[in-house]
Amino acid sequence: MNTLTRLNEPQFSPHTLNKYATLMAAGNGYLGIRACHEEAYTDQTRGMYLAGFYHRASATETTELVNLPDVLQMRIELDGEIFTLLSGSVVDYQRELDFASGELRRCLVWRAPNGKRYQIECLRFLSAVQLSLLCSRIAITPLDDEADVTISTGIDATQTNSGRQHLDETSVRVFEQRYLQGCYRTLDGSNEVVISSFCAVPANASNSFYAKNRRLTQHCSGRVAKGEAFVLVKTSWISSSLDKDYRAERWSERSLDNLMTCIERGYEQLLAESAERWAQMWQRSRVVVESKNPQDQQALDFALYHLFAMTPTHNERCSIAAKGLTGEGYKGHIFWDTEVFLLPFHLMTQPEVARQLLSYRWHNLAGAQAKAQKNGWQGALFPWESAWSGEEETPEFAAINIRTGLRQKVASAAAEHHLVADIAWAVDAYYQATGDENFMQQRGITLLRETARFWISRAVEVDGKLELHDVIGPDEYTEHINNNAYTNYLAFHNVELALRHASQDQDFKRQAEDFLQRLWLPQPDHQQVLEQDDTFFSKPTIDLSRYKTQQGTQAILLDYARAEVNEMQILKQADVVMLAYMLPWLFTPEQLEANLDYYEPRTIHDSSLSKAIHGIVAARCHRLEQAYQFWQQACLIDLGDEPHSCDDGIHAAATGAIWLGAVQGFVGLTVEKGELHLTPRLPQEWRSVSFPFCWQGERLQLTVTHQQITLRKASVRPMTIWIEQERVVITEAEFCTPVTGSGTTKEVSQ
Repeated sequence: MNTLTRLNEPQFSPHTLNKYATLMAAGNGYLGIRACHEEAYTDQTRGMYLAGFYHRASATETTELVNLPDVLQMRIELDGEIFTLLSGSVVDYQRELDFASGELRRCLVWRAPNGKRYQIECLRFLSAVQLSLLCSRIAITPLDDEADVTISTGIDATQTNSGRQHLDETSVRVFEQRYLQGCYRTLDGSNEVVISSFCAVPANASNSFYAKNRRLTQHCSGRVAKGEAFVLVKTSWISSSLDKDYRAERWSERSLDNLMTCIERGYEQLLAESAERWAQMWQRSRVVVESKNPQDQQALDFALYHLFAMTPTHNERCSIAAKGLTGEGYKGHIFWDTEVFLLPFHLMTQPEVARQLLSYRWHNLAGAQAKAQKNGWQGALFPWESAWSGEEETPEFAAINIRTGLRQKVASAAAEHHLVADIAWAVDAYYQATGDENFMQQRGITLLRETARFWISRAVEVDGKLELHDVIGPDEYTEHINNNAYTNYLAFHNVELALRHASQDQDFKRQAEDFLQRLWLPQPDHQQVLEQDDTFFSKPTIDLSRYKTQQGTQAILLDYARAEVNEMQILKQADVVMLAYMLPWLFTPEQLEANLDYYEPRTIHDSSLSKAIHGIVAARCHRLEQAYQFWQQACLIDLGDEPHSCDDGIHAAATGAIWLGAVQGFVGLTVEKGELHLTPRLPQEWRSVSFPFCWQGERLQLTVTHQQITLRKASVRPMTIWIEQERVVITEAEFCTPVTGSGTTKEVSQ
């Protein structure tokens, strides 16, 4: 395997504190920790989040992922000077995230205001093996003279979610004058978190402890000679009542036992064990490209690092939030992003994780059924935003419109129902890729049936036809419209899937067949363009060039009210183009191009999900230069130069879209109606691409160049795949074929 790239912070800047706290965040699916500096900065948002650990602060607030007490902050005093990079001068600065091991490293030389120089090295990692384990190490070396070093650190429970406090202290203790432990409970008493820490310090250092104002703190200080290091290693264990083996009566004691066991093994051994687990993940998932642009490989490594870090593999009652575990954006809620943009990666690399992510929806089926019933429908209406309970978590209002002075009502929960069909699409994608009959019998068929029942009950009859009224498609700048093409076609697909798996329920079969016969499906016009909804073509257009240069900022809402935007041909993100991505067999090559050409000039790309999808569709149109530009721009959603692009957390779905663009767009590896298709369309900048993937229980390795396709598999079990529209049956462990573009049908047995 080629050497993994690393992410470097080029310099210390107070303007990018939160951006790099996000980009370099640590995660193992159970915990996520922002890459904040040890020393405090006023504008820096510190954060540690535990998957599924939600709380609603009051009846008027929204449920949110709780920002837990902080264990990484340190107050560092060197010869009486408080260490901060906002004073004195930075002589040298290096900071990097090692994707191979998940270790974050910072090494700098600081000249204090008194003129003395100190080398400071900070290391930390979150274990990929023991998910509750966090280790950090700081070494301070005076370069000019001996020095007095004082470090204060501990467990800081003054952390809030933008001012909202979610936790009560139930106990803070110091055991044996060595171990710190804080126990905290959510204000409603529903969940508990226990944090235990230990600091290993030099033998001659002095220690003292105190608890005050929600902080449990350890002071350690000592004198160190010039050129020698004062080293502090801090080990922390974070666990909660969500853990499967939780027992309230001795949980704090058990947490302390786990911490002590880890301390005995030491930082280096614990890191090595964690790095080995990371190596296994990279081996089964990494996409390796030979590109003229080195940043392409870094973008892919960055995306996969965060896909690992954000995915909760330990508990199928948890799913992936829109910001992963890296920040407070969107309150830590789960959207359609998971099924459409993130699940395909896991489906092709770790199918068991994809199964688990779908199980999250199954566990929350009762909440979806209750929401449907409350609104007068049948079946399951999944919430647009969800958390732990399965209830609707979308806030009623968004930010105040600074042009009108009014709070903007959020319509998504009431009308953006395509999520229901997206979940069904994902269930089917899982079944096609795995053939997992057990999942389908236990959970999948129920999800398909209940989502289908929702669409059947939601449809309204108009002149003998069935229509879907008052909806919002993926394009959230067009609200409350009828017969959104994306929604109608995905709803049709949903019901069609449920009918395919229906058994003895004759009443359901009759209703489903009637729905499929009568649902209005918009058809392409004479120019082969599919109208986004019933009224879209009748709306005026405006010049969007200025707004497209500011994409992602929603700048158009500073000039127009949302109601005005709704009455123009303005798209926030891909809609019909998104439909072409989801159900590609609906479109002829001519229709694909016509819809891309019509809708892209009308799309601002204010959503982080838009560019990657346009890139995939452009690749399918064989517009490789355009596709590559879209993909590169999608890679810069977080990694670009904009200093505040991801202050409140990673764009989680955008990381999945980077993988999708490479694998489904350029390699052309897709699943259509139960069959695996491969149609390479590599950009000129890429010489080759290679990656492992899973298909129906088989692990394979695919390598594609402009000249040749090589497929390796572990067994000689026959496998059928369509390569450049040719049906190929592969029986050998290694199969090679030239990239030809042939369209004839043949069977090949190598």
